[in-house]
Amino acid sequence: MIFKKIFYYLVVVFCVLLCIQCNVTYNFTGGDVGDAKTFQVRFIQNRASESPGSIIQPQLDRDFTRALENLITNQSPLNLVSENGDLLYEGEIVEYRIAPMTATADQKAEQNRLTMAVNIRFFNNKKENVDFEKRFSFIYDFPGTAQLNSVKTEAHEALFERILQDIFNESLANW
Repeated sequence: MIFKKIFYYLVVVFCVLLCIQCNVTYNFTGGDVGDAKTFQVRFIQNRASESPGSIIQPQLDRDFTRALENLITNQSPLNLVSENGDLLYEGEIVEYRIAPMTATADQKAEQNRLTMAVNIRFFNNKKENVDFEKRFSFIYDFPGTAQLNSVKTEAHEALFERILQDIFNESLANW
């Protein structure tokens, strides 16, 4: 009985030492930062107005850039820097528009759809062949009787959460 306990403790200690020696770390978010220690997010400019049918939303670019910085800070061990980051995110908001989805009998919108799309370029200065440029988008449906200003906070939370998590997964998740 005592030998079983000693053996069990030795196995646990051996596994812990092996993990430390091999520099194995586990991150609950699934983020794989490799040797990277820092990241940089260049200001994500709002170029949606250049796309047909898009509307201008003040401070959308600022809010999105900050949200991306916060997500990476909170879901990875990386430190945010203003220049020369090991990982670099840059891009632009390329679509932000509302379109009616369903209509009533008197030709009024019963439901509207807000679509947001972001083009992101990711560069990893520590690992080759993982850089990418990709478009990320998501939608938010809301009642046709509501104005965007009345649902904007909730809409942005939903849009940002999905788009930002997709960016994080594409750049750092190792699934």
